[in-house]
Amino acid sequence: MTLVFLVLHIVTAVVDPFTHLGLVAALIPFGSYYRTVWLGLGTIAFELLLAIIATSLLRQHIGARVWRGIHWLAYVSWPIAVIHGIGTGTDNTAIWMLAIDVVCVAAVVSALVWRLVAAPPDPLADERRVAAERASFGTGR
Repeated sequence: MTLVFLVLHIVTAVVDPFTHLGLVAALIPFGSYYRTVWLGLGTIAFELLLAIIATSLLRQHIGARVWRGIHWLAYVSWPIAVIHGIGTGTDNTAIWMLAIDVVCVAAVVSALVWRLVAAPPDPLADERRVAAERASFGTGR
């Protein structure tokens, strides 16, 4: 759903006669004459999301380590997208939009804190330790 609504957002922004953005602004970071920095951040967030989606489709071919490393980009993409929305949004000073921004940021920060503090330990740690011990035993060390 994220991708569907994001593509809808980009297409409507590109064809909007007020901005006259064109494909360059949608595809090349900081390539727009209109709100260059803010739109550039949106383009970067979109391209990071595309990398996450592409690696999900290629997960079997690229391996879990590469897939996971690229998926950490979600932690970078989301704040960049929020900053893009705050910087270029036409309703960014409206009370209702500020409330949405605050609630979203608070929810994500809360989830991140929970993930770092209360999350269970690595479920594969024991398996990795046993595999490492077997590997070192097999080599005669």
